[in-house]
Amino acid sequence: MHKLNDILSVIDSYIGGSQWFVFFLLGTGIFFTLYLKFPQFRYLKHSLHIVRGKFDKEGDQGDTSHFQALTTALSGTVGTGNIAGVALAIHLGGPAALFWMLVTAAVGMTTKFVEVTLSHKYREVAEDGSIAGGPMYYMKNRLNMKWLAAIFAVATVLSSFGTGSLPQINSISNSLFETFGINHMLTGGILALLLGFVIIGGIKRIAQVTSRLVPFMAIVYFIGAIAVIFYNYENIIPSLEAIFGDVFTGTAAAGGFLGGSIAFAFNRGVNRGLFSNEAGQGSAPIAHAAARAHEPVSEGLVALLEPFIDTIIICTLTGLVLLSSGVWTEKHENQFQEADLVMLDGTYSEQNQQDVDKLHNYLVGEADLPLFSGTLTVENGVIADQPTMLHARSVAEDVKVWVNNQLYSGPIEFNSGKLVNNQQFVLKGQSLLHSAPLTTVAFTRSWFGDYGKYIVSFGLLMFAFSTAISWSYYGDRAITYLFGSGKVIYYHIIYVIGFFLASFTDTTIIWTLSGITIALMTIPNLFGILALSKEMKNEVKSFWKEYAERFPGEKVPKG
Repeated sequence: MHKLNDILSVIDSYIGGSQWFVFFLLGTGIFFTLYLKFPQFRYLKHSLHIVRGKFDKEGDQGDTSHFQALTTALSGTVGTGNIAGVALAIHLGGPAALFWMLVTAAVGMTTKFVEVTLSHKYREVAEDGSIAGGPMYYMKNRLNMKWLAAIFAVATVLSSFGTGSLPQINSISNSLFETFGINHMLTGGILALLLGFVIIGGIKRIAQVTSRLVPFMAIVYFIGAIAVIFYNYENIIPSLEAIFGDVFTGTAAAGGFLGGSIAFAFNRGVNRGLFSNEAGQGSAPIAHAAARAHEPVSEGLVALLEPFIDTIIICTLTGLVLLSSGVWTEKHENQFQEADLVMLDGTYSEQNQQDVDKLHNYLVGEADLPLFSGTLTVENGVIADQPTMLHARSVAEDVKVWVNNQLYSGPIEFNSGKLVNNQQFVLKGQSLLHSAPLTTVAFTRSWFGDYGKYIVSFGLLMFAFSTAISWSYYGDRAITYLFGSGKVIYYHIIYVIGFFLASFTDTTIIWTLSGITIALMTIPNLFGILALSKEMKNEVKSFWKEYAERFPGEKVPKG
């Protein structure tokens, strides 16, 4: 399995995990922010009015209301990225990674505004009578680039698995296993059946479910997060100082955390920020295309709220929970995952600053360290003369080897730092945590005590399941574009099966795959909206002209 992850990591390093992709994404958002004169701040008040129906007209065409389109799109973005993704970003880059997530959200508000407006303008009515929209339609109908539209549609189908299905159920099943000991397959099986029931009903049933689910789950998670932050109130100011203070210095080693570089925090923060709010990815325009509206900009203004709610509010809460509780630097007992594990050739001490520097440089990709190959002896679960083992980017401690729930005695083999014939071995010990398990532990550091982990489990269940529902619709519309509505049923079957299988697949591989599929959607979408920048500006001017005519007593922003 680690060989597959290595291959995917190499692919990801050239696209989603590369610096050029990060700069392309942020650069596009910054360009539109300046070109449209900071719409994310100037138009925010009007966005709130429109989502409540102020700009609606009788006879507006569409399948959903503004609010339903917003909650459907939010259910697609408010998911594991808000719980597991924030924890992974901080685990990889330190507190400064959260700063870059917030920056990504701020410029992402404009990007979302643009992509939704253009996609809504060029939507179509599908052969079954439903509304079909998304970036592939403006690529085909306006840019006359059917080949680019096809690439985007194929990428959307792939991303519906890499973003919407696989990592969502993976985080749910891991969290429920950690909290309640529920078997991964059982979780996957039950939720796959529920998923199938919801998505068969199409966008109208999806909108009905998400419009009730999203507000409820957000309130529950908000209460739990606030409880943790105020329980650890003395760490609020130091946490904020770390988020903003480490931006240009990198994060120093602390506890089991071996330090994060400036570049790593920037890259992972932006990457996880995009995974969280999906601004620029082109997914949300598919949901918003179904909204009843006669003026595309009005729906773009509704979409502008998404990154604000998703990342600036919810992700900040999660980040402060992790930082104020201190769990991100602590080692915890856990079962090691193969993809997170590497055996070094030699012994390194966390009490020796030179060794810490070597480990830090290795983890951030600035230097190599020799990896162990050979056979070691295990006696009653303990590896004799064990070299330094890294797990979850930390020095593993108290490592025990198990086979069939029994402490193992015998040989154990490693090749280039990786475990050989690992199917029979289970390694447990103390190390850092990341993703959903880290957030789960953080929520126990409040007045709720151990009951706090149930809030995370419930939040993950609701957030991630609703994300999987919305992404099934995105893939559904992409299949409709590529093959017609008659083939959608086959996609739904494969989607539900993949959802089930991912419930017991290695977490790290899932996250790596998601990074690749995000980039495959984002790159053609960013290219398309940049090509239509002048048209976007004209659309904004036209909208405010109509707005001023309909509401003559109200002060209207200059386009």
